[in-house]
Amino acid sequence: MDRRAILFIILVTLTFYGVNHFFSSKKTDETKEWINKKQIEKVSETSNIRVQTETEQDYNEEFYVLENEYLQLVFSTRGGALAEVNLPLKSKQNPSSPINPIEVDRIISEKYPQNDFFPSKSYYVATDTGTQKIAKGNKGGYYPLLRRTIYNSNGSVYRSVDPKYYALNILSDDSNTDTASYKVRRFEKNYIEFELSQSNRRITKIFTLPEGPEVPFVVNLKVLVDGDKRNLWLTSGVPDVELISGKATPALKYEINKGKKTTVDKMKLPDATNTVTSVYPNWTSNSNGFFGVIVDPLLEPTQGYKTEKIDGNTLVPRISLIDPEYNLYPAKNYPGYDILVPLANTSSMDFRVFAGPYESDILKYVDNVYSDPTIGYNPNYLGAQSFHGWFAFISEPFAKFLFVLMSLFHKITGSWGFSIILLTVVLRLMLYPLNAWSFKANARMQEVAPLAKSIQEKYKRDPKRAQMEVMKLYQEKKANPLMGCFPILIQIPFLIGMFDLLKSTFELRGASFIPGWINNLTAPDVLFSWNYPIIFFGTEFHLLPVLLGLVMYVQQKVTMKLPKDKSKWTDQQKQQKAVGNFMAILFLFMFYKFPSGLNLYWLSSSLLGMLQQYYNTKTMKKISSVPVRAYYSPKGKKKK
Repeated sequence: MDRRAILFIILVTLTFYGVNHFFSSKKTDETKEWINKKQIEKVSETSNIRVQTETEQDYNEEFYVLENEYLQLVFSTRGGALAEVNLPLKSKQNPSSPINPIEVDRIISEKYPQNDFFPSKSYYVATDTGTQKIAKGNKGGYYPLLRRTIYNSNGSVYRSVDPKYYALNILSDDSNTDTASYKVRRFEKNYIEFELSQSNRRITKIFTLPEGPEVPFVVNLKVLVDGDKRNLWLTSGVPDVELISGKATPALKYEINKGKKTTVDKMKLPDATNTVTSVYPNWTSNSNGFFGVIVDPLLEPTQGYKTEKIDGNTLVPRISLIDPEYNLYPAKNYPGYDILVPLANTSSMDFRVFAGPYESDILKYVDNVYSDPTIGYNPNYLGAQSFHGWFAFISEPFAKFLFVLMSLFHKITGSWGFSIILLTVVLRLMLYPLNAWSFKANARMQEVAPLAKSIQEKYKRDPKRAQMEVMKLYQEKKANPLMGCFPILIQIPFLIGMFDLLKSTFELRGASFIPGWINNLTAPDVLFSWNYPIIFFGTEFHLLPVLLGLVMYVQQKVTMKLPKDKSKWTDQQKQQKAVGNFMAILFLFMFYKFPSGLNLYWLSSSLLGMLQQYYNTKTMKKISSVPVRAYYSPKGKKKK
């Protein structure tokens, strides 16, 4: 990478900015309406599903809301189940909410406001004087945990949700309990009771919000079955999509007893429908990475479970609303998953349901509230957290240690961005001896490189002799080619742990560092954006990975002290130079769509590495070396 390459990057940046400025000014409301209409026609043709109006699809469905500062629960009379679980976002009205709004929330609020009402339809609330109907939900302010109905710009339904995919619905193999119309027998501020009467059974479902000491994101469910109790399954609901490092990260888990201990295992994501009867889960968890639903039967573990894959065109995720004309997030690429647990062959079952963010402090708090030390019981909802990484089994212990440090720095600074930088400094200090060792080993190798080249030239007709002489030289100069790599290998678990930590930490979701540029540490930074996607770059320009590539390029120039005369470069030096340039470009492209927290960490680490390099160069005692012309006589014999 030379000056022309740097100039090229600057020109590309300015070009992107110009394109964005030009086309953004041309974008009108009429164009948006036309684009939305075209996308609806396109999806309708490919899926053979006619776009329905709200009147056509609601089946005389009515909705009832229970709400506290943590949850907005929208119940449907179809299935007596949860059609929506909406979580308050952090705002002036809800300053204590742990859920920060992210770019997806802002885009949908601005461009697709018809999908930013909570609840999405008219609903009933309980008042001191009775039941009151509300014609329209609140505009914005909530995160939709479950996939829900998607609307067209004119308010008609684009894609509705079949009630069988609602959360905490009861499905049966022999009847339509999932779409049957339940009657509301009792409705109060923190209580709602549904009842369904069929020819072979009567089902009563009672939902209550916890009273007394408030427990965040928890709702209780009691199921009463009078009559045929066979083949009844309770659904978890289907969480909406969350992108982590640009990918959806659904995770299905369950906790089981193994002797006197409990363990949390992952379920395999099903290709269709999968039934398991050989385990007895204490609870099941269905999450999208950062949020999820835990269904916990309180009396005894259920026998087995069932998992189901739902096509993304059947349950459209809200992310597919973004720039549909370019199909940036095609619904078919984001299938949903449902977990069904069987109802026991008893007249009554109690469930505790957690529906909210998988944030460490929240899960620990809920665990503590419901723990019973006298019998050694702990619900262990903390085990439902998903740790995202290719080598999680290696990096997770290191990541947990690093998270403790990062949390400490956050308490001091109040900024997760500065916490990442301070954690990078601490990690550099911890690994300083290894980095210094690696630097000294590389310095020795650079010192002996001219001598090794001289030996290779002298014995170029006898490669074996040349290899022996070079090895003797390494021994005399205490140089070892592997010593420069060995310290780096020791650091790898810490580095991978740091990477996985910054991808998996809920606290960083929506956390802003530099407003207007780095608004979400779990998503790429956005310097500016445009409307028309460009190959690889998409519709956004991310500056941090570009800065990272430039810093890495400068770092390898500082690290490698090469002769000004290129003809004196050894083959090894030429290779190192080429590899250094290649790595700078590779990291630019590899990190381009990585979360800004990761880029911030690696950029800080590279800058600190340059400072450490400068310090080592100034303070380390120079390795004694003998000039090539003095080391060998003109006849090629060593001088004594």
